Amino acid sequence: MEPEDEPVIDGLEGGCRCGAVRYTLALERLPRSYACHCHQCQRWSGSAFSQQVIVPEPALSVRGNLTVFELTTAERTSIQRYCAACHGRIYNTNTRRPGMAVVRAGTLDRSEELECVLHIFVAYKQRWLTLPEGVPAYPEMAPPEAMMAALRG
Repeated sequence: MEPEDEPVIDGLEGGCRCGAVRYTLALERLPRSYACHCHQCQRWSGSAFSQQVIVPEPALSVRGNLTVFELTTAERTSIQRYCAACHGRIYNTNTRRPGMAVVRAGTLDRSEELECVLHIFVAYKQRWLTLPEGVPAYPEMAPPEAMMAALRG
């Protein structure tokens, strides 16, 4: 889908499974998503991969109580935000991408409309999962320029 063909939106909403946390993304178009197949994302999601959208942090407006978990590695600090009631993971920020929020795509109300434009860490993907042809896939992390270009469209 070309950027000009994408549906224009008036703010995209989402939230946790219990409804205690709701958010709005102040965007003109649905964001593009990517899937991460690394073992850490598999464990965080309890599934085969984790699907995310990256948005400017100022575009994200959250209502409700969040619990914060900070994960620091040698490369970065990731601050995870969860619903304080049901512990649904909503989004995180990361010192590698200041000013950007990584929102869990499954928390969006219109997640079924998202286009997944990139797959990363496919060296660890579940062997039964077949990736669509024509969608870029990287054995490890994608080069930052390639990732952002795919997400911008």
